[in-house]
Amino acid sequence: MKVYEEKETSAYIKHDQLFKELIHTFLAEFIEAFFPDIYHHIDFSVVQPMPDEIFTDLLEGEKRRLDIVVETKLKGNEAMIIIHIEPQSYVQSEFNKRMYLYFSLLYHKYRKPIIPIAVFSYDENWEQNRYKMEFPFFHVLTFNFLALHLRKMNWRNYIQSNNPVAAALLSKMGYTEGERVQVKKEFLRMLVRMKLNPAKERLIYGFFERYLKLNEQEENILMEEIKKMDNAEKIMELPISYEEKGIEKGKEIGKEIGKEIGKAIGIKKVAVEMLKEGYNMETVTKLTGLDQKEVEELKKRSDEKDG
Repeated sequence: MKVYEEKETSAYIKHDQLFKELIHTFLAEFIEAFFPDIYHHIDFSVVQPMPDEIFTDLLEGEKRRLDIVVETKLKGNEAMIIIHIEPQSYVQSEFNKRMYLYFSLLYHKYRKPIIPIAVFSYDENWEQNRYKMEFPFFHVLTFNFLALHLRKMNWRNYIQSNNPVAAALLSKMGYTEGERVQVKKEFLRMLVRMKLNPAKERLIYGFFERYLKLNEQEENILMEEIKKMDNAEKIMELPISYEEKGIEKGKEIGKEIGKEIGKAIGIKKVAVEMLKEGYNMETVTKLTGLDQKEVEELKKRSDEKDG
C-alpha cells in the first residue's frame, strides 16, 4: 500500500510541509490576501486546526493525506464550518476529481459546510476549479472549488501590503528571470515593514528562500541596490537576512553586521522561539539550517527550563 502518490517524493513532501506551516500560521492573512470576499465573512477568532485527515482509497490501494483542514465559523453564525486548503506543486490531470473526493470524504465524516481551496504553484498553465459528473442524457452534479494559481499572480500587486503570506508567496508568483533581484528586494522591504517576531520572520524568510534563491552574481547586484535604499540599514539589521552571507561570503556590506547580529540574536535563539510557537522539529531544522540533533537538544533544554 502506497502512503503517497508516485509524484509525492521527499521534495514534494517538503514543499507540502512548508505550505502547511505557512498557511496554518497565517490563515487569516492568506485568506485576506487572495480571497478577500471570503475574509470578511469568517470569524478568525474561532479557528481550530483539525487532526490530520488520512483517507484510504480502497480501489487504488492508496492512502491520501489532506494538507490543511481547519474548523471555524462565519460571523454572526454559531454553526461551525470547515476550510480545506490543498497546495498542489505539480500538474495532475485528475486533481479536480481528487478535490471532489476529499470534499465528499470530509463531508461524510463531519456533516459540516466546507470551503474547498486549491493552491497551484507550478509553472504549467493547467487549472480547473470544478468537477462534473454527467451523462449524455443526465447531469448528475457539478462540484466547484476555489483555485489560486500563483504563477498567474502579478507580484507587483502585493508589494505595498504588510501581509506576511503575500510576502512569502512573492517567490512563487509570475516574475521573469530578469526580475528575480527586484522581487527579493521588495520582499526584504516588506519584511522590514512588518516587524515580525524572530520565529515568524524565519518562517517567512525560509519559505521565500526555498523557492527564490539568488545566485552569487544576483546577490552582488542586490547588495549594491540595497546600499542606495533609504532603509538599507534596517534591511541589514534583519536577524535572518544576511547573517549567513555576511559570515560565509564576506561581502563588503553584511560581513561585520552579519557577525554581530549572528552573535547577538543567534540562530539557535530563533530556533527556540519557533519551537515555543509550535513549529515541528522538521520545519525548524529545515528553516534554520541546524541539524536534527541540535534542534532536539534545544527543545529538551527549553522544555526543562519551562518545566
